[in-house]
Amino acid sequence: MVKITRAEVEQVARLARLELGEDEKAQLTAQLDAILGYMETLNTLDTRGVEPTTTVIPMVSVMRDDVVRPSLDREDALANAPDREGAYFRVPRIIED
Repeated sequence: MVKITRAEVEQVARLARLELGEDEKAQLTAQLDAILGYMETLNTLDTRGVEPTTTVIPMVSVMRDDVVRPSLDREDALANAPDREGAYFRVPRIIED
């Protein structure tokens, strides 16, 4: 049984603003039909006892823990500022009225 028609492939291509040749349309129709057929096969599986996951491989955090450390003194940070106003960096205006 056909899961997707050539007209549906053409509609999706139009929505995605893709120009497809005749060979590409035929190839995509066959490929998408096979994918949808496989999904139908997967839908027949009993997954009641399977926990939902977001990834198939274990994820490990590569981020380090935050550690409070002394930061740069304000005067040291502003020492090389090309333009400053008091205790702040002065930058060119980028938003127009």
